Amino acid sequence: MAKGDGGAGGLVETPKVDVTERKAFNISGWPMLGLALLLTLLGAAAIGLGIAAGGGAALGTGIGVGTVLVLAAVAVAAGLTPVAPNEARVLQVLGRYTGTVRTDGLRWVNPISERKRVSTRIRNHETDRAKVNDLDGNPIEISAVVVWQVEDTARAVFAVDDFVEFVAFQTEAGLRHIAGSFPYDAHDRLSLRDNADEITAKLSEELTLRVAPAGVRIIESRITGLAYAPEIAQAMLRRQQAGAVVAARQRIVEGAVGMVQMALDRLDEEDVVELDEERKAAMVSNLLVVLCADRDAQPVLNAGSLYQ
Repeated sequence: MAKGDGGAGGLVETPKVDVTERKAFNISGWPMLGLALLLTLLGAAAIGLGIAAGGGAALGTGIGVGTVLVLAAVAVAAGLTPVAPNEARVLQVLGRYTGTVRTDGLRWVNPISERKRVSTRIRNHETDRAKVNDLDGNPIEISAVVVWQVEDTARAVFAVDDFVEFVAFQTEAGLRHIAGSFPYDAHDRLSLRDNADEITAKLSEELTLRVAPAGVRIIESRITGLAYAPEIAQAMLRRQQAGAVVAARQRIVEGAVGMVQMALDRLDEEDVVELDEERKAAMVSNLLVVLCADRDAQPVLNAGSLYQ
């Protein structure tokens, strides 16, 4: 068993697969098609000449030779195999894997071989929205899309029963594992919501290990849907809003303190007015109220002296 990092501390065990893809014997099918047609014509001519001879021995010889030639033409024609672009043919003779044909066009292979068509085109698989608990135990809904391609046709055919179904199940299993290994939202560690690139990289790494026995290569994976489960969505939304308000207030207070400090420093530098500590405290209080308030301040004009 081969082991790999599952992307979040877990190990994904992949079984060792002995069979690997190799090139099968094959040649261009057009000369063999011409040979099959030639043998068919010769066989028909031999049968015709035997019938024309009229004698018993000549008739039997003509029919026998003609039959052999026609059967040979059928055998040659049986080896003709059309291969479409981005498609492969996996050959099997008497239960034994003999190789794979990837060259497109009309090819000729062993006539008695069993030929299985395997598409090597790039495919997409989108998972259904899965409901799973994140690392903090909060129920979330998550979905992903995976771009994949058959890389080893021998493994795709002989290592698993149905490689398309295998990819689908392993994708869902890997997605659930990743979703349960990280929190939905966190400020001090990787989270599903804030670290999409890192999480998708770990998802691709885990899926690569999971589908490797089937000869499949993961080209890209991407989380397409992520949300809290409906039963806690409102509560979590309020928590996020509260966190956003607190963060915004912190920025406002930091900016207000800096502006007050700058105002006091400029007043001292320009020697605009001399303020004692009590007046400075009052000025700081008034400026902080103006700068940190939710609404515009309503000023009160002082028509008297500074101390009245």
